[in-house]
Amino acid sequence: MKLTIIKETVAGEARVAATPETVKKVVGLGHAVTLESNAGLAAGFTDAAYKDAGASIAKTAATAVKGADLLMKVRGPSASEIKTLPEGLSVVALMDPFSLDPSALNGRKITALSMEFTPRITRAQSMDALSSQSNLAGYRAVIEGATIYGRAMPMMMTAAGTIAPAKVFVMGAGVAGLQAIATARRLGAVVTATDVRPAAKEQVGSLGAKFIAVEDDEFREAETAGGYAKQMSEEYQKKQAELVASHIAKQDIVVTTALIPGRPAPVLVTEAMVKSMRPGSVIVDMAVTQGGNCPLSKSDEIVDVDGVKVAGFSNLPAHLPADASALYAKNLLAFLPLITAEDGSLNLDTDDEIVTAMLLTRNGETVNERLAS
Repeated sequence: MKLTIIKETVAGEARVAATPETVKKVVGLGHAVTLESNAGLAAGFTDAAYKDAGASIAKTAATAVKGADLLMKVRGPSASEIKTLPEGLSVVALMDPFSLDPSALNGRKITALSMEFTPRITRAQSMDALSSQSNLAGYRAVIEGATIYGRAMPMMMTAAGTIAPAKVFVMGAGVAGLQAIATARRLGAVVTATDVRPAAKEQVGSLGAKFIAVEDDEFREAETAGGYAKQMSEEYQKKQAELVASHIAKQDIVVTTALIPGRPAPVLVTEAMVKSMRPGSVIVDMAVTQGGNCPLSKSDEIVDVDGVKVAGFSNLPAHLPADASALYAKNLLAFLPLITAEDGSLNLDTDDEIVTAMLLTRNGETVNERLAS
């Protein structure tokens, strides 16, 4: 199989879909790898390092994809990129499937596989790119928040006086939220967190943070057998909103992480809550690409609201391009055997539930039920 990696064209995207380490392993499996020149440079990986790992270097993207069986990317190809791809090529990437118009892909009979649709099953954990990238995003959100905050995070006792520790509130205790909690704790902040799932309380507590929620009978029964949150009553939502509003007013940094695939992000921090915070406080909105958990946030901007900084970051993993690329490339490496035939050729004629879940388009048709619905 011939695998190809090209430079990412999305503004600010510094990640790459393969590292010299993963290229060496892919070549060791008997595959050929071609990279567009400088495809990994923004992440700190040189053409020379890729050559040493056994890859070929092409001067242009058009040359790199010529004769390729599989194109591996970080971000899905744009409409202009799709026009330059060979007809019938297979592409695996973070396709942003719920915002995708598959017509351009189908027009060139591109087979597209979305890393976002990797099933959340034990066998696919090593392929879960959303988790690997969210982990780094949660870490970076706190680093960015601490930088914007402009004051010390830990308590500091000096001869001139004592500096109080920063108060950090993390909203959402998924992969990104838990890493944000851990990072803020390592920086010495006093950390609190909230989540709609009762099971999250134990996870938050294990990281040394305090859980904030109205813990009545309804809350204790708010999780389904499958681990998902139930819809809460209006009465409960009102009580929870009042508790969160009073808590946010006392915080220095708030990190919001709530995302729902295919839907606008839920509003967690209202304009009134923002204005209740002290000047110098910071809100880091990790959901800004889907409308934001705060209606005042703007993508890749820091909005000043009466001295409160509301920061929206659309691509936090790209702020850590070397590590983000390394983890993402390993996700792809773990997925590769599922679409490799015994003779080493590309095989998408498989009933494997992971491959089936990830397939978006094939042979000029949209084949994924989640896109058709």
